[in-house]
Amino acid sequence: MEAKIKCMFLKGRIVAEDSDSARELCASSCFGMVKRKRVELSLVEALYLLEKERIILVDNKNKEMDFESLLKKSKKTEPKIWIRYHAYSDMRDRGYIVKTALKFGADFRVYDRGVKPGEDHAKWILYPVHEGEVLTWYEFSAKNRVANSTRKRLLLGVVDDEGDVSYWESRWMRP
Repeated sequence: MEAKIKCMFLKGRIVAEDSDSARELCASSCFGMVKRKRVELSLVEALYLLEKERIILVDNKNKEMDFESLLKKSKKTEPKIWIRYHAYSDMRDRGYIVKTALKFGADFRVYDRGVKPGEDHAKWILYPVHEGEVLTWYEFSAKNRVANSTRKRLLLGVVDDEGDVSYWESRWMRP
C-alpha cells in the first residue's frame, strides 16, 4: 500500500507536503494543481482522498482532521459541498478525471476515461444539483449555452438524499 501524503488545511486551501509522492499523485492521477512548487487540492479532491485514505490532513495546529471535520469546515465556504462531493466522487469512482470549471462558469469539467487534462479537451461540463432543487428553463438554457460555447456537453448530476447520482446529458444537435 502506498504511503499517505500529509496535507495541511490552510485558510480554506489544502496544501500537500513537498514530496515526490504528492507530485506523483498530481501527475499520474490528476489530483490537484502544482502552485508555488506544491500540490494544492480542491476541497472536493481532499474529501475524496481522505475517504479513500490516500492523504492525512492536519489543521494549522497540526491536529489531524477526518472526513466529517473537513466536510463541516467546507460547508462554511461552500454550502453545496455535499452535493458537489457526491457527483465528484461518483465520477471519479467510475474512472473519469474531474477538474474544476470555474473559468467556464460551471462546477466541474469531466474528461472521458483514459484522457488526461492537456492531452485533449474535457467532454462534459458537470453541474451537480440536488433532486429537490428547482431549475428554471432560463437557468437550464444558460448552463447549456456555457457547455455549447466551450464545445462540451452539459451533464447534470442529480444527487438524491442518499448521495446516489443520476446523470442527464444535454447537447446541441442539428437534425
